Amino acid sequence: MSREIVFENVSKFYGEVLGVNRVNLSIPPGITGLVGPNGSGKTTLMNLMTGLIRPSRGAIRILGIPPDRPEALFHHVGYCTQFDSFPKGMTGYQLLYSFLRVHARPHAEANRLAWAALERVSLTEAAHKKIAAYSKGMRQRVKLAHALCHDPQVMILDEPLNGLDPMARAETLALFTELGAAGRHVIVSSHILHEVDRISDQVVLLSNGYVVAEGQIRGVRSEVKEHPMQILIRCNRPSELASRLFLEDHVVEARIHNDGQGMLVRTRDADSFYLILNRLVLETGLEVETVAPADEDVHSVYEYLVGGEGENR
Repeated sequence: MSREIVFENVSKFYGEVLGVNRVNLSIPPGITGLVGPNGSGKTTLMNLMTGLIRPSRGAIRILGIPPDRPEALFHHVGYCTQFDSFPKGMTGYQLLYSFLRVHARPHAEANRLAWAALERVSLTEAAHKKIAAYSKGMRQRVKLAHALCHDPQVMILDEPLNGLDPMARAETLALFTELGAAGRHVIVSSHILHEVDRISDQVVLLSNGYVVAEGQIRGVRSEVKEHPMQILIRCNRPSELASRLFLEDHVVEARIHNDGQGMLVRTRDADSFYLILNRLVLETGLEVETVAPADEDVHSVYEYLVGGEGENR
């Protein structure tokens, strides 16, 4: 069985409305972040992977299985949609147990797997409560448990962090990291971009139905190296530092923070910048609290690639 998720020249149109267009992807195991604003094509891409919609043209293979074979596909795929849709009157445990029985799991195994999935998302205490009484965060967690309870090799998760409190969010991200490290496909879309960036092995950037770029964050960033790199500095004398940096040809901007305790520098040569900064610290006694790239996250890369400002946040 193939270990890749493959899109070959895939397009999807809703009448005259473009969903995605000419998508060519080969997604390896690990954690893949799908990044883009509303309407960029993230959910369409996920629905195509799961066979909920069919492509207008092109071919898709999930571990070698086409999505139009759902009986075979969903033994290997778990899907957590961004929408709530639960059978009326069911408890969290009943949802998972009945799903596993549909998967032809014997009673004892279905019971064991249901409880194991509820435990992984910290929902055992609410297992016998009706889902209709769950909070938004609890409904998100039971959807995640539903997606992973049959131990799939591919998990497709559409906005799975929405509605989670900080602790549940941290636990969920740790779970994704664990699943990715075990060699599974974990495909996550989210607007909480810095969190997706922190756990993703690779990203797929989407804009208006097109794949704008794909790969590791640093590799994608190199595709737009003509754009200046942004670097954040917190220090005690930013005005003095800015005046010294402006003497360098590769520094195109140095903007002082409103609190007067730091600055944002844009440079065309980050390596030279870091060398010069080290020299200035030694020469002037400048006290530097932090130096951090502002571009090594999916949000900054996305803004560079699509030329967006606030509307893509």
